[in-house]
Amino acid sequence: MKVRTSVFATLILMSEVIGIALFLRGFFPVPIKSSLASKNSLSDLPAEPLSGSSPNTTRLPHPLFKRVVIMLVDALRDDFLFGPNGGTFMPYTRHVVERSSSYSFVAKARPPTVTMPRIKALTTGSIPGFIDVVMNLNSPALLEDNLIWQAKTAEKRIIFYGDDTWVRLFPKHFMEYDGTTSFFVSDYTEVDNNVTRHLDSTLKRDDWDILILHYLGLDHIGHISGPYSSLIQPKLMEMDDVLKKIHGALISKEAEGSLPYLLVLCGDHGMSETGSHGGSSEPEVNTPLVLISPAFKRKVGMEKPGVIEQVDLAPTLALGLGLPISQNSVGRVIPGVFQESSLRDQLRFLHLNGHQLNCLLKDSMPSYEKEAGFEQYRVAEKAHGNWMKLYFEGNTSEVLSNMGKKVLKQYLEALAALSSALSKQLGKYDMYSMIAGMVFVFQLLMILLLAMPEALSADAAVDLPVASALLSLPFYLLCLLLASVHVLVCTSATSSCYYCTLSWGLVFVVVAFSSAMFCILISMAVRRLSLGLKYNGKSPLKTNVSEWSLSELDVLLLAGTVGHTLSLAASSFIEEEHQTWYFLLNTLCLAMFQDVCRKYFREKSTSKDEEDCLLPSKDCWNSALPQPDASSEKWLALATPIFTLVCCRLLRSINQTGVQWAHLPDVGHWLNSSEHRTVLSLLTVFCLVLTYLLVQRRCSWVSKVALAFGLVGVYSYRAAVGNVIFPWQHSSRTMSKGTVEARFVYVFVLGILFSGTKDLLRSQIITADAKLKSRGLWEIYSGLVLLASLLFRAHNLPVLCCCLLIQTLISQFIWKKLHYDAAQITIMHYWFGQAFFYFQGNSNNIATIDISVGFVGLESYVEAPAIFLTALSTYAGPLLWTCHLVCYLSSERHRSPVSVGHGCYCLALLRSVPAAVYIVLVTVLRYHLFIWSVFSPKLLYESMHLLLTAGRP
Repeated sequence: MKVRTSVFATLILMSEVIGIALFLRGFFPVPIKSSLASKNSLSDLPAEPLSGSSPNTTRLPHPLFKRVVIMLVDALRDDFLFGPNGGTFMPYTRHVVERSSSYSFVAKARPPTVTMPRIKALTTGSIPGFIDVVMNLNSPALLEDNLIWQAKTAEKRIIFYGDDTWVRLFPKHFMEYDGTTSFFVSDYTEVDNNVTRHLDSTLKRDDWDILILHYLGLDHIGHISGPYSSLIQPKLMEMDDVLKKIHGALISKEAEGSLPYLLVLCGDHGMSETGSHGGSSEPEVNTPLVLISPAFKRKVGMEKPGVIEQVDLAPTLALGLGLPISQNSVGRVIPGVFQESSLRDQLRFLHLNGHQLNCLLKDSMPSYEKEAGFEQYRVAEKAHGNWMKLYFEGNTSEVLSNMGKKVLKQYLEALAALSSALSKQLGKYDMYSMIAGMVFVFQLLMILLLAMPEALSADAAVDLPVASALLSLPFYLLCLLLASVHVLVCTSATSSCYYCTLSWGLVFVVVAFSSAMFCILISMAVRRLSLGLKYNGKSPLKTNVSEWSLSELDVLLLAGTVGHTLSLAASSFIEEEHQTWYFLLNTLCLAMFQDVCRKYFREKSTSKDEEDCLLPSKDCWNSALPQPDASSEKWLALATPIFTLVCCRLLRSINQTGVQWAHLPDVGHWLNSSEHRTVLSLLTVFCLVLTYLLVQRRCSWVSKVALAFGLVGVYSYRAAVGNVIFPWQHSSRTMSKGTVEARFVYVFVLGILFSGTKDLLRSQIITADAKLKSRGLWEIYSGLVLLASLLFRAHNLPVLCCCLLIQTLISQFIWKKLHYDAAQITIMHYWFGQAFFYFQGNSNNIATIDISVGFVGLESYVEAPAIFLTALSTYAGPLLWTCHLVCYLSSERHRSPVSVGHGCYCLALLRSVPAAVYIVLVTVLRYHLFIWSVFSPKLLYESMHLLLTAGRP
C-alpha cells in the first residue's frame, strides 16, 4: 500500500505520541496520595497507646502557639543569612539567630524548585512532581488535605498578603488578603511595598491567628541581575527591617500567661549562580528556616544550623497549632520545637506523626510490611504503651524518664525510616509501561529509517506492506504472544502498572498494532536487503534513491547525530551536553576544511570534470559552471572553517553553562560588571552595526530603513535599563525602565515582518516570482533577528552577531562552492542551532531560563506575550538557524538544477512536498532516538530536572 510522504509523516507522528505518552506515564512517578477521599480531622486521631488494656484516653496535647506569622521571602538562599555576609545583609535576623530564643535550620527543597510546588510542599507536607512546573503558570485550587484548610476548619482566622499564587491555591480560605502577581519580574519594589503597607495596621489588631507574608522582590532581582547584584543587599536589609518590625510587634503584644507566638522566616526555594531557579543545585535547594518564639530556649552563641527537609515544616506547624497533620504529608516533626513540652506530650506528638506516616505507607505501598520503618514504628508504639502504663501507675522514678527518652529515640528513628521510604516512592517507575512505550517507539524508529529513502524520493511516496503483514501467520502468533505476556505481567506484578489498568479492548488494539508494525518492519527490511544485494550484483551505471551512497562527510554527520543521541543515555552527558555539541561542531569545521583543501589543492594532473565528479559532496553538473575570481575564493574558503573555529571558541567563553562549571566566572560576568560598562557599550555598538550590515543585504529599502531604526532602538533600550551608556548620558540622571524604547523596536519588528509576509503572499498568490518569495523569507528572517537582538542580554549580542557572520560566510564560501546537498546542509544547520543554544548560556536545567525577557516592553504581566518572548529568547539560536535553512534552500532552489546521484532525493523532495515535511521527518527521527536512549539504568536515578528542558528538542 503506497501512501504519500506527508500522510506517512503524519501517521508516524500520531503513533509516536502514543508511544511517548505510554513511556512518560511510566517514567513520571505517581504522586503519593492517601486512598481516603476525606481529609483528616481531630476525631480521626488515634488514642494514646496503653499496654495491657484497651486505650483509655484520646487526649491531645494542647496547642503550643497562639499566633503564627509566616514570613516567606521568595528565593532566599541559605548563605544570604548563614553565610559570611549574613551579618551585613540581615543584621537583626542574624542577631536573633545567634542570641535570641530561636531555632535555625537549612531546609532542603526538593526539585522542581519553582514557587507553586514549593508552596504545596510547605502546606501539605507532600513532595510535588515535575508536572507542577507546568501548572505553576496557572495554579488551580489545591484540593488535597493541607494546613490552610485544616486551620480554616478549626476556625483559625488567616490573613495573607503577597504572591497571588496562594490566593489561587486557597480560594475563600483567607479572612483578608491582597495578592500581587509573581510573574512581572521587572518590578522588585512595588511588589514588596504592596505587602509591607498592610503590616502596621494588621500587627495592631487582635482578630487574626495566622498571618502569611510572601515577598517577591528578592526573586525578581535574581532573575534580573543575579545573586551578586548590587540590588541584593538593599533588598535583604529591607526584609530584615520587616522581620524586626514584626518581631517587635509580637513581643509588645505578648501577654502574661497566654500561649506564646511563633515567627517563621523561610524561603520557598533558593537562587542559582545565575539568579534563576528550578533545578537541584545546592544554592537552589538550600533555604534558611528560622523559628522564633519565647517558647524556645535562649541561645548563647551562633550554632551551626541543622539540616531538615522543607516538608518537615507542615507537620510541625500543624501539631504546634493543635491541628491534624495532612494526610499526604511525608514530613516529620522538628523535635527541637517540642523540647520544652512534657515528655508525655513529646511522645504524643511523635506518635501522631508516626501514625499519619504509617497510614500513608499502607495506602501507597502494597508491600508496606517489609519496610523497616513500619516495624520500627510498631516497636516504638508498643514501648510507648509500656511507658504509658508505668506513667498511669504513678511511677516517677528515673527509670520512667530514661525509658521515655528511649521511646523518644525509637520514634525518631521510625519517623526517619517512614519518611525516607515514602520519599523514595517518588523514584519508583512503572517499568512495564516504560518498556511497552519504548518498544513501540523503537519499532517506529526502524520503520522510519527503512522508509526514509522512499519518503524523500521524487515520487514522495512510501510502499508499506500492510496487507501482507496483516494476513501473515507471524502476525497472529505475535498477537497471541504479546497478549500472553501482558496477562502474565499484570497478574504477577507486585506494584500497580498503568498499562495493566487499561481495558482489554484497548490493550488488544495496542497489541495488534504493535504486532502489525513488527511484521511491516520485517517485510521492509527484507525488501531493502534484497534491493541492496541486487544493486551490488549488477553495479548499474545510474542509480536511483534506492541506492544510498555515503561520503566521508555523510558518515560524520550521521555518526555524530546518532552518537549524540546515544550519549543522552548517560546523566553526565545530559548535564554537560554542550560539550558534545562543541566537539561535534569543531569536528565539522575540520571536515569542511578538508573538503576545501581537496577542492583547491588537488593534483594538477586531474582534469576539471574528473575533479568535480570525485568530490565527496559535489555533483558533476557543477563542473560546467563559471568560477569567478578563483584565487580570492580559494583563500576565503580556506579561512571560513578556521574563522568558525575561532568564533566558537570565543563564544564558549562568554557564558559558562552545564552543571560542573556553571559557577565559574566568565566573560559575561566581566562585561556586566559596572567597571567595564564602557567596554560593553562599545561592543554593543559594534555588534549592532555588524548585524545591520549582514542582514540588510537581501531586504527591500523599506525594511533596511526599519532595521536601522530598530537597531538604534535596541541600543536605546539597553541604555534605558542601565546595561550600556550614551556618550552624553549623566550618571545622576534617572533612567526609565525601557518600556517606550522596547515598544519602539516592536513597531519596526512588526513592520519588517509585515513587509516580508506581503512579499511572500504576493509570490504565492499573485505572481509566481521566486526572487520575490526569497526576499520575503529573508525579510521575515531579518525581523526575527531584530527581535532577538532586543531580547538578548547586552553581553550576548556577540553570540547573535557571530551566528549571522558564520551563516553568511559558510553559505557563501562552503555550501555554494562545495555544492553540499540539502540533506547535509540541513544536518549542519541542526548542529549549529543546537550549539548556539548553549552559546547563549542555556543548559538542560530549567533554572537557566531567563524569565525577565518575557517582560521587555510590558508594564504589567500579560501571559501570552510573556510566554512567547521567553520562549523566543530561549530558543533563538535553533530558531534562527532553522529560519536560515528555509531561506537558504528557497533562495538556492531556483538558481540550480536538481542534482542527480548522491543527495538528489532531498532536492527532489523540495519540489514534490513542502520543506516542512522533510524537517518533520528529521525531527521525528531524532526524537525516536532520544526516547530510545532515555531508557538507561544510569539515567533513571538522576534528578528529573535534567530531562525537563522546557520543551527544548
